[in-house]
Amino acid sequence: MILGSICLIVAALPKQAQFRYEFEKGRIWNQKDLISPYNFAILKTPDEIEVDRKAALASVTPIYRLDEEIAKQQAEGFHNDLEIKWHTAGIKDDLKERYITVGNNLINEVYRRGIIKLNPKHQPADNFTISVLNKNVAVDKNLADLFTREKALAYCESSLNKRTDVDGAFLLDLIDDRLLPNLNFDEKLTGKLEKEVVDNLSVTRGMVQAGETIVSRGSVVSEEAFQKLQSYKKAFEDNARINGSMGVVFFGRFLLVALAIVLLMIFLYLFRKDIYADNRLVGLILLVVTAMLATLSIAIAWQIPNLYYIPYCIVPIIVRILFDTRLALYIHLLVVLIAGFFVPNSFEFAYYQITAGMVAIYTIKNLIRREQFLISALIITSSYFVAFVGISFIRQGSFTTIDWVDFVPFIVSVLLTLLAYPLIYAFERVFGLTSDITLIELTNTNAPLLREMAFTAPGTFQHSLQVANLAENAIYSIGGNALLVRAGALYHDIGKMENPLFFIENQTSSFNPHDKLPYEESAQIIIRHVSKGIEMARKAGLPEMVIDFIRTHHGNTRVDYFYQSFLKNFPEKFIDENIFRYPGPIPFSKETGVLMLADSVEAASRSLKEPGEKSINDLVDRIVRYKLDQDQLKDSDITLKDIETIKTIFKRMLMSIYHVRVDY
Repeated sequence: MILGSICLIVAALPKQAQFRYEFEKGRIWNQKDLISPYNFAILKTPDEIEVDRKAALASVTPIYRLDEEIAKQQAEGFHNDLEIKWHTAGIKDDLKERYITVGNNLINEVYRRGIIKLNPKHQPADNFTISVLNKNVAVDKNLADLFTREKALAYCESSLNKRTDVDGAFLLDLIDDRLLPNLNFDEKLTGKLEKEVVDNLSVTRGMVQAGETIVSRGSVVSEEAFQKLQSYKKAFEDNARINGSMGVVFFGRFLLVALAIVLLMIFLYLFRKDIYADNRLVGLILLVVTAMLATLSIAIAWQIPNLYYIPYCIVPIIVRILFDTRLALYIHLLVVLIAGFFVPNSFEFAYYQITAGMVAIYTIKNLIRREQFLISALIITSSYFVAFVGISFIRQGSFTTIDWVDFVPFIVSVLLTLLAYPLIYAFERVFGLTSDITLIELTNTNAPLLREMAFTAPGTFQHSLQVANLAENAIYSIGGNALLVRAGALYHDIGKMENPLFFIENQTSSFNPHDKLPYEESAQIIIRHVSKGIEMARKAGLPEMVIDFIRTHHGNTRVDYFYQSFLKNFPEKFIDENIFRYPGPIPFSKETGVLMLADSVEAASRSLKEPGEKSINDLVDRIVRYKLDQDQLKDSDITLKDIETIKTIFKRMLMSIYHVRVDY
């Protein structure tokens, strides 16, 4: 997986050799004097190229194609119209030939000069020149010598008004219907000419000779020096692509990426062996890292307007929610370091992304509510804004010259970061993980299993709520996953729903079903709530990390009440102690250890006849001492200092529950 991830990242990253210098317009050149090692042309700026492009396009004469058939067709149409409308006009028949002659002469004159249909993008002055193409022969004509349809109609009207021997209005009405453009814009041919002149434009101006100083140490990178540096960078990359060895470049990238990934694996081996030993989790981490760097590579290949559109903060958020804060920060740093080799202004990029990533991790340190995603997005945006303003001040030295449009990519990036929410859900399902978001959903008391327990075993449900409160407060104080503890506490006794009346907290009358059962059978019923709880939890699809609380909350302790009762009533009988002992295992984390203590203390506190400060103190001390004596906490990473903190919290909360007034 490691080798595959490295190869995928290296294959996706840009292939050209990396230019070694970083530079910005208006900044001091702190490197040594940069001497050109070879001749190269100075590239024009985008503004200069745009000016040249507009000038070149303006130099292209638009081509209009002459359609000679239009004139013939409209002359015939005029004659036909005249024949149809002649008798209704009330004009003498001997004048008919005169009308035909006058109309034909006007139509022929207009079409001889030409009626043009101007293209919308060409609205020139009267002295604008076009090329008229007729039978593959182009003739330049001035627009002033041509008619538009409106001008042609006006010309005909003026000519007819000068004649008194014909009815001008009658003829003008007939001619009006026959004035169609015979000069039409040839968009394809004109576009071809425009493309040729644009393609032939020079994108360079002047040369830098070998041995010439491009920029001197300590000088400001002016407009001219910046353009020379840009040109040198382009010449360097072209030269490396032609003359350099791509194999060497590829190997160099392989070394850099491999070093970063190997360092990540070493980190996991030294500090998170639980992840390192699980190929599923390692695969998820490598997938997230590879996908992020592949996304960057695609963005560079597609030449998106700004690389800050990419949601880099999505990586630390996903890793933080699925794993922990330290790993999230470490992976984010590695991703930014690798990406920094392939983005412009790498230091600026690294500053933006490292600070934003740290803010993203800090703002979801304890994910309790889902709206924290939106709050985190707002704070990340604020951190980007502060960094943007600071860098803009360094660059430009003025608030008024800041181009605020440049901040839009950061806003888009933060909005895309919200995609972390559905991605986390997908990763949980595919890789079998449990995030804080899932734990939040599980701790909702309207969850199916909890609703069923509240109805079937209400006493157990209330007990579980109290245990959750005790354990959550204790784990907050000694350090641990409070959400996980709360979820584990709420579900730890769900197995009691099989036989709720066999557990004293659910008995509402004086009848106790254990009175009619042998002690061994009663003990087995009590013990079986653990295995039954595991079965019910798995059937309901609860995460394994929650099921661990069900499995370990009694460890391998004895059901002492029935064991001692058996010994007292049958001293002569031999009995296997394991019949009265839970199967275990014992707690193996702080969270499971705290739950065991909270469960035992809360259950025992219900037996206090007169709860008081002394009785509660003695009870908590006795329960905790018993668990320690039975070696139930030896694998739970709970220190003696933690034990004292836990006892203090339990005592204070139990006194509050039982309304004990503390003497001052």
